[in-house]
Amino acid sequence: MSGSVFLIGGGWDAPEVYQPFLRRAAARGGGVPRVGCVIVDEGDGAEQFERYAGVLGKAGPCAPVPLLVPVGGRFEPEGVLDGVDGLLVCGGLTPAYQEAFVECLDRLPRLLAERGVPYAGFSAGAAVAARRAVVGGWLADGVPVCPEDTAEDLEEIEVRAGLGLVPFAVDVHAAQWGTLGRLVAVVRRGEVPYGVAVDENTLVEVAGGSGRVAGLGRVHVVRPGGEGGVAVRSYGAGEVFGLS
Repeated sequence: MSGSVFLIGGGWDAPEVYQPFLRRAAARGGGVPRVGCVIVDEGDGAEQFERYAGVLGKAGPCAPVPLLVPVGGRFEPEGVLDGVDGLLVCGGLTPAYQEAFVECLDRLPRLLAERGVPYAGFSAGAAVAARRAVVGGWLADGVPVCPEDTAEDLEEIEVRAGLGLVPFAVDVHAAQWGTLGRLVAVVRRGEVPYGVAVDENTLVEVAGGSGRVAGLGRVHVVRPGGEGGVAVRSYGAGEVFGLS
């Protein structure tokens, strides 16, 4: 059984968005799943882990395991994946998460597939799942495209190498933070093939060549349009979009 990918756009009001991920992890492990929670530790990693453990516990039976990576450190997947049935990459400063995975961008996806371990990404964890990851910024050639306080400590938009678990770029907190404009900018400039902006409390389950939406919000798919523009289509819970 190959692992699936679950992208959560942030938010704490809908524990049910974790349920498809937990079901897949339980099917792999054959019982109560052990969920590794990767957190880039900015000094409050233990407290952040308890928050994720709490919301996972509300979603269903599971055994969360803290996997704390210090700021500037690197995540080493080999030994970690031996002991978990699912991997949840949590939220925080997105550039720091990309840096934490930079030395295993090829190895981690291969190991997940070989071992059938599902991947869930929350906020930053969803963004770095992309082949080309939008890690922050609020300016496109000096022009504001989203609120400055969503910039992740960057000025110009930055697109970096990601894990390549999904073919599209990902932005998060779309409705709540106004980040759809940032994704529109990188698609329009051709920096990514297309993009998916996910609202808070909303899930995209990626499997079998499609993305299925669940949760309280919407998912906004941004594709190149005619004459240098883009086309945006939004999907709600229960709807499916193709990955081609």
